[in-house]
Amino acid sequence: MPGVIEHRREYLRLMRQFTQDAGFFTVTDIQKAAGIPRSTAQDWITRLVREGCVLLKKEKSGRTAARYAAISAIPKSTCRRIFTTTDGEHVEIFHDCMSGACAAFCAFHHARAGGVLTDVKRDGTLLRECARIGDATISIGLPPHSAVGICGVGLTNDQIVQRIRCIGGPAYSLTDMMSRAEGVTRVELVQKDGIVEGNVWTHAYAALTIGVDDTDSKDGGATFALALALLTRLSAGRVVLPVSHQIVMLNETLRNKTAGNSASYIEVAVLPNRIDRVMCISREFVESEALSPEWGLAFRKGMTIPAGLREYGRRVRSEVVDRAEAEETAGRFGAVLYGGNGVIGALGAVALARLPHEIQMDPGRRIE
Repeated sequence: MPGVIEHRREYLRLMRQFTQDAGFFTVTDIQKAAGIPRSTAQDWITRLVREGCVLLKKEKSGRTAARYAAISAIPKSTCRRIFTTTDGEHVEIFHDCMSGACAAFCAFHHARAGGVLTDVKRDGTLLRECARIGDATISIGLPPHSAVGICGVGLTNDQIVQRIRCIGGPAYSLTDMMSRAEGVTRVELVQKDGIVEGNVWTHAYAALTIGVDDTDSKDGGATFALALALLTRLSAGRVVLPVSHQIVMLNETLRNKTAGNSASYIEVAVLPNRIDRVMCISREFVESEALSPEWGLAFRKGMTIPAGLREYGRRVRSEVVDRAEAEETAGRFGAVLYGGNGVIGALGAVALARLPHEIQMDPGRRIE
């Protein structure tokens, strides 16, 4: 079933794109764009015609192929992506929305409902929520109650299941939109007494933070740009799901810095068995693109930053730290380092992950 949902979503996306660009599509268009047998393309088009998602604009005539059109090129869902990472005890839920207002609405009501959520943050259109695995009772209804909340999170084999309760607009999102979001493999629904409850299934990814530093030189380049390019490179190959790109300021008084002494880190969600592959691709990419031989990378899996690693982040912003200390710290906290002396700042970026932007930007700010 998950494969059918994903195929349906991809083929319908292609059909809508052709309709938007050319006004129609043919079986051959879908066959070539999706890289599937012609018979498979025809079967899917026929199926979507029956479902009312596609219409036949012009029947086949001689050598002229039949023309079809998606009934609407307008997105059917405001939910772009929903995916989850886990360390086995906790889960982080990512909901990438088309609208910052919708993301803000969910953030407000989810936080008000509480339930299994331990933290709720919004960055633009991206809603990030940390949750404990388990169940909780929440009150859903008209004000002053929450309109939507997460009352349970479970881990089954390689799947995460969120149990969501809601009414009104959020109920429409759950019943009609979430199943269309990239990353969702299944949605199960139950309605009772005006409340809709649904189980939303997603893959259980691992959270991986990648720190990057010293990739530029006095002649050019910028670490923030190369880190962003790395995120794009990893995402393009569908090896990972991109989460964020961040910049942190390190010790601004160092003599050998190229400019202001900032480092970058990126956050990605990756299937556990692909982590080594992601690290390999990252090393090859940065080594080939960096303008400095001292480039450094730091990799760390996990959803929390231990106090000792956070302390390293504090020190790398106020003191001179050497490579030996970076390697010792990495060993203690399960990080992997590659490259030259840039690993010092790269690990510092990882150590400063998940802090508010105001703290990451200001080395003078106290880290709580």
